[in-house]
Amino acid sequence: MGELAVVNFVSLDGVMQSVLSPEEDRDGGFDRGGWVLPYVDAAVERFMSDSTAGAAALLLGRRTYEIFAATWPYADRSDPAVAAMNAMPKYVASRTLTDPSWENSTVLGADLPAAVTEIKKRTEGEIVLLGSGGLLRTLVEHDLVDEYRLLLFPLILGDGKRLFDTGTAPRDLTLTASEASSTGVLINTYRRTAGAGRA
Repeated sequence: MGELAVVNFVSLDGVMQSVLSPEEDRDGGFDRGGWVLPYVDAAVERFMSDSTAGAAALLLGRRTYEIFAATWPYADRSDPAVAAMNAMPKYVASRTLTDPSWENSTVLGADLPAAVTEIKKRTEGEIVLLGSGGLLRTLVEHDLVDEYRLLLFPLILGDGKRLFDTGTAPRDLTLTASEASSTGVLINTYRRTAGAGRA
């Protein structure tokens, strides 16, 4: 049975919106996009490469999927992470997407918790979720996330979409790994605390 691992960039005040580009997500008038790039160093690149190249499948929301589908199929496939991202199964949560263009992509049905539970049952290895804030909140609500790999960036953005909404049910997590990059990014891995379930 597979496990679902969330891999996300987050600011010190919990924002995960528009991490790579100003045009990525301007919802709510957010104008601070691209805040991750000045902090990317070899440690961050290595961690992201390992997290993607080692995955058995990707799980993405529609907006994140479309951003990835516009770039990853055309990237250099001699890079192991690029080759893995293109080859692995990709599952996209969308009510409107009917004809996904990226190879090995499947659009999930309306019952996302049931669909993700089934994917976990039939997958050997890790299913990685990147970005995809709306989808992530649904998965957290239904307690489907096994591990959080959060790259915590040393800046405060003040507003924007947050990793966890107000009203998110409490969870007990255990810190299992931590690394600091040369630019001050903390790369932390948390797992659900064994036997604790919801706090």
